[in-house]
Amino acid sequence: MVKVLDASALLMFLEKEPGFEKVKDMFVKSSANGKYLLMTTVNLGEVYYFVMKEYSSHDAEDILALIQTFPIEIVSVDLALARQAAQYKAGKGLPYADCFAAALAKLRKGELVTKDKDFKAVEGEIKIVWV
Repeated sequence: MVKVLDASALLMFLEKEPGFEKVKDMFVKSSANGKYLLMTTVNLGEVYYFVMKEYSSHDAEDILALIQTFPIEIVSVDLALARQAAQYKAGKGLPYADCFAAALAKLRKGELVTKDKDFKAVEGEIKIVWV
């Protein structure tokens, strides 16, 4: 099944927070079977922003270069994705960037990989893999 990464899961991996091994295992399996994990440009932007805010813009660029070596397909936002994200924002009250991860999981019939408890609001609509 397709797996969609939320920013919180990728940051957990990058910072080696407790549970990062689950994300690492997903990367290993993804590399082995050639089925990349998915992440929207919006959620990648969240990671970039976090690193820039907590560290520096230079570190953010380094992390972005590192992420591009991971088995992640970065998905640009199109109208269908934006529409579904807007529906989640209006109907579920998720933070806007999170709506894009949830929307991608729904549209691609995938599992959302996250540690962010805000996603409990959509747990009945999409499958969540809690890390």
